[in-house]
Amino acid sequence: MPDDVVLIAEARDARGSGPAGRLRREGRLPAVVYGLGGESTAVSVPTHTLDLILAKGVNSLITLRLGGEDQLALARQVQRHPVRGDLLHVDFVRVSVDVAIAADVALVLEGEPEGVRNGGLLEQQVFTLPVEAKPQDIPGSIVADVSHMDLGDQLRVSDITLPAGVVTTLDADTLLAAVTVPRGLAAGEGAEEGAEIEGDGGAGETAESSEHAPE
Repeated sequence: MPDDVVLIAEARDARGSGPAGRLRREGRLPAVVYGLGGESTAVSVPTHTLDLILAKGVNSLITLRLGGEDQLALARQVQRHPVRGDLLHVDFVRVSVDVAIAADVALVLEGEPEGVRNGGLLEQQVFTLPVEAKPQDIPGSIVADVSHMDLGDQLRVSDITLPAGVVTTLDADTLLAAVTVPRGLAAGEGAEEGAEIEGDGGAGETAESSEHAPE
């Protein structure tokens, strides 16, 4: 994971939708900081800056600078407008570099499976992996190479390699992806074979009729 980034936070006293709306119009985002046994603190942060941080990864390690003090945190419970996608509110959870935490990491399938080139379909069953790791060890994503997968092959948790210091809470046998044979493809093969049989029989009957036809 890249080095953590600094985000300047300001304490806020006013609560409610009115003050929150004014903050958003000023380009600041209402937020709250909690965790590690500390008090819950209401703050605001620059909306655009946080948006850029989250665009690099939802598990980006953030140094919150509040009142001259720095504290490591992760953004959680990110709320956005359902239509515009604008940030509305965020929780910052304090973390320690020495304590493992839980996080969801995107699972990215890389490469075109051999089975897809043969007419199959790659079906991904799991898109995020629940993992546990120290904050600085949480990856932005976990990449699995599926280019070797042929028709009928499956990818399970036990088949992927996790970064050092990272474990997943999913069972090793959990199905992540599979290359399946479309019904149309299987039916098409059967129909093609049937057509060949019919064609052979038809040709034989024609030849036999021709042999026994009166001269």
